[in-house]
Amino acid sequence: MISAISYLWKGLKLLTSPALRPFVLMPLLINLVLYSVALGLGFLYLNHLVEQLIPLWLHWLTWLIYPLFFTSFCFIGFFTFSLLANLIAAPFYAKLAAKTLEVIDAPRLSNVEPSAKQVWQAELKRLRYSMTHTLPLLILFVIPVVNLIAPILWLGFSAWCVALEYFAYPQENRGVLFPEQQTQLKTMKLSALSFGGLVTIGQALPIINIVIAPTAVIAATLHVQARTTQN
Repeated sequence: MISAISYLWKGLKLLTSPALRPFVLMPLLINLVLYSVALGLGFLYLNHLVEQLIPLWLHWLTWLIYPLFFTSFCFIGFFTFSLLANLIAAPFYAKLAAKTLEVIDAPRLSNVEPSAKQVWQAELKRLRYSMTHTLPLLILFVIPVVNLIAPILWLGFSAWCVALEYFAYPQENRGVLFPEQQTQLKTMKLSALSFGGLVTIGQALPIINIVIAPTAVIAATLHVQARTTQN
C-alpha cells in the first residue's frame, strides 16, 4: 500500500512536467469532455423524470434526489465512461509511458513502439478479459451465503483489472504482451492490488477522476522501471 501511494504521488508530481504535457492534455481533455457530457445528459434526463413522475406536492424531495444522482454517477462512472475514456485515450497513454522514461532518464530496454491499432487491440483484449470474469462474479451476488463475500471479491477483481490496465502501457512498450503481463503482475500481486484499489477509488471521486488516469500511467511506468532496475 505504501509503495502504491508513493508511486502515485510521484506520478502526480510528474503530471505537470513540460515534456509530458502534450501527452497528458489530450487524455485529460477526453476525460473532461466525456464526464461533462455524461453528467449533463444525466441531469437533463433526471429533470425529465422528476417532472413526469414526481407530483408537485413531493417536489421538495428534489433536494435529496440530485445529491443521490451525483453520488451514483461518480461511482458508476468507473464502470462506464472510465472504460470508454481509456479505450479512446489508449494510444496517448502508450506514448505517455514511453515519454516518462525519457523524463526520468531511464534507458529503454526495447525499441518496440506499438501502433495505435496494436494498442487498441490490446485494450479490447483486456476489456474482454474483464467482461468474461465479471459475469461469474455477478452471479455470486444472488447465491445465498456466498453473496456475503461477493462484494469483497468484486472489489478485489476491480482492483486487479485496473492494475492490468495501467501496468500494460509500460509493459507493451517493452514488447510484453497481455498473457505475459498477467504473469509478471502475479509476481507482485499485493502491490498491484493496492495500486489498482487506490486508482479505483480515485476514479470514483469528482475532479480526481479526471486526472487519475494519466497519473496512474506515469506511476505504473515508474513502478515497472524500478522493478526492472532491481532485477
